[in-house]
Parts: sequence; C-alpha cells; structure tokens
Amino acid sequence: MDRTTEGWLYGFIGMLIFSGSLPATRAAVSGFDPIFVTVARAAIAGLIGLGLLVAFRQKWPSRANLASLAVVAFGVVLGFPLLTALALQHVTSAHSLAFIGLLPLSTAIFGALRGGERPSPAFWLFSTIGSAVVAGYALSQGSAASPVGDGLMVAAIVVCGLGYAEGARLSRQLGGWQVISWALVLCLPFSLVLSGATLPATLADAGASAWAGLGYVSLFSMLIGFVFWYRGLALGGIAAVGQLQLLQPFFGLMLAATLLSEPVGWPLLGVTLLVVLSVAGAKRFAAAAPTPIRQRS
Repeated sequence: MDRTTEGWLYGFIGMLIFSGSLPATRAAVSGFDPIFVTVARAAIAGLIGLGLLVAFRQKWPSRANLASLAVVAFGVVLGFPLLTALALQHVTSAHSLAFIGLLPLSTAIFGALRGGERPSPAFWLFSTIGSAVVAGYALSQGSAASPVGDGLMVAAIVVCGLGYAEGARLSRQLGGWQVISWALVLCLPFSLVLSGATLPATLADAGASAWAGLGYVSLFSMLIGFVFWYRGLALGGIAAVGQLQLLQPFFGLMLAATLLSEPVGWPLLGVTLLVVLSVAGAKRFAAAAPTPIRQRS
C-alpha cells in the first residue's frame, strides 16, 4: 500500500471516530455537567498520552513548537469540547451536525491565515453560500432553534478549525500522534485539578449512557481519533485528506438517529447536503497545500 492510499485510510478511520463525538457528548452531558465532561475527557486522554510519550521516549518540543501546541490545546482539547458540550444542552446532536459541515471550511480559512495561502474569489463565494445555508436553516427553525446553542456551535467550529489547521501544520514537524499527545499533556495540570473540583458528588446517578459517552469522548474523540487523523494528514496531504471531514455530518446523523433515537428529517438532511456541497466547492478553489516537511519518527 502506497503512502497516499495509507493516508486516506488513516484519515477515513479518524473521520469515522470523530463522527461519534457529538452523539457521545450529548449522552455524556445527560448525566454529567458539561465542564466536568470537558476537563475529565482531557485528563483521561492526557494521562494516556503522557504514558505514550514516555513509553516511546519522545523529546520535549522546542520552545517555538510550544506556542503552536498551546493553540492546538486551546482549539481541540479545551475549546471545541467545552463549547459543544454547552451547546448540546440546548440543541440535539442531529441539529449540531449541520454546523459540523462547516469544519473543512473553517480549517481552510485558518490554514490560509497561518500558511499564507491566497484562495481565489470562487473559494470565498462558496464559503458565503455555505454559511448562508446554515444561518438560514437556524433562523427557519423559529422556536425550535436555540440562539444560545447555535452561537456556541459557531464558536466551536471556529476554534476547532484553528486547532485542526495548527495541528496539521505542526504534525509535519513533530508527527501526528505526538501533536495531540503533547497538547493534552500541556493541559494535564489544569484538567486534573478541575476534574477533581467538578467531580459529581454521586457518580452512580449518571447512568450507563452518560458513562459510555464520557468513555468514548475521552478515549476515542480526544486521543485515538487524532492519532489516525493526524497520521492520515501527514501521509496523504492535509488538503486532500482533510476533505474527508465532508462525510462526517452524514455518519454523525446516522449515529444520532440510531443510538439516540433523535429525529432526522429531510429538511435537516437537505441542509447538511447543501453545506457539504458548498464546502466541497470552496475546497476545490482553495490554494494548494505547501510541500509537507518530513515528520519525526
């Protein structure tokens, strides 16, 4: 199997893992406080990441890389999990997945800002169309929509795009799994202290589904998914493999309907499809990715 094919395979597995994040988060916040879910998932994954870094004798990142790792930590370790956990107290996971269709676009925008790329006017046209579709859908829901939940989801997409772009750029230097592991370790003192401070008084009342959701987002969404995702980006190319995110809303919708019995009607499916098509068009006219730097072993 050549490197490009292997990269697509790793990226596809990572995308599948991430597809379960929002349904699992909604299950977790049904029994736990959103802040506890955010810091507990980071603490659990951080301890595992620390063990991996020690076991494989990874050197401490350079001072220049620490700043980028802090951005990754802010975007995907703390920002996105907390904002989505808060949002999912106001909206269903199926509704939130319409916003996830904007993740490739958010990543591309921050990739352009960080990498100095200059997308064509057609890129920004598709960007505007995709954003307008999502905003129009949210407004059309009337009383069924939640301005707070939708606003939190928009903020989550922004910070996650920043974390994805910065992590993808840094993975060319440090390696895929090392990036997320170091980002988790940087947050470990904070996440451990807050996990203890926000620990529920009675854990037994959370319920099996909440525990299962917390376990999934801690082990798979926070660590294993990024191992596959960043490995895929490093092998197959950030711009190419990153397009696999366009499939994430569809798999997430299927999981929300199957596992949580949430209603997924044709309007939501249609909106998600339009968002995916808009982002695909934007990616088509995005600037080419820079030549990858050989990653560390």
